[in-house]
Amino acid sequence: MSKQGVVPDDFSQPFWDAANEERLVIQNCLECNRLQHPPAETCRDCGAGDSFEWKPMSGRGTIYNYGVVHDCPVRLLQEDQPFNLAVIMLDDDPGIQMFSHLPGVPVDDVPVGAAVEVIFEPTANGQLVPEWRVITD
Repeated sequence: MSKQGVVPDDFSQPFWDAANEERLVIQNCLECNRLQHPPAETCRDCGAGDSFEWKPMSGRGTIYNYGVVHDCPVRLLQEDQPFNLAVIMLDDDPGIQMFSHLPGVPVDDVPVGAAVEVIFEPTANGQLVPEWRVITD
């Protein structure tokens, strides 16, 4: 599946730099020790705006739910329709949810509740993005 290119801005650059190193990091507020994703300029819990770090994550999670996309407005994804779009809860903090196409999982055959691990796949402009692969051990 060809993915639309990501163009990082100054604020999200550390997240995308880590992805290019095949590391998953999530923004963490140093004031209240809360993770948040997607990143924001202020903490959604305490309102702090100048005390963040990028905290390394384990790269493990669980499939919470999914949908099948049949009519995507993103041109680069249209040729791959239909495709899965799964919601992944991170083991590090189940309140953090990320989306994934679940590479290798047949359409509408998503094992909800299954364990997953992060992988990094290139986009059209070469930027790596986190995706998730079902763990089959």
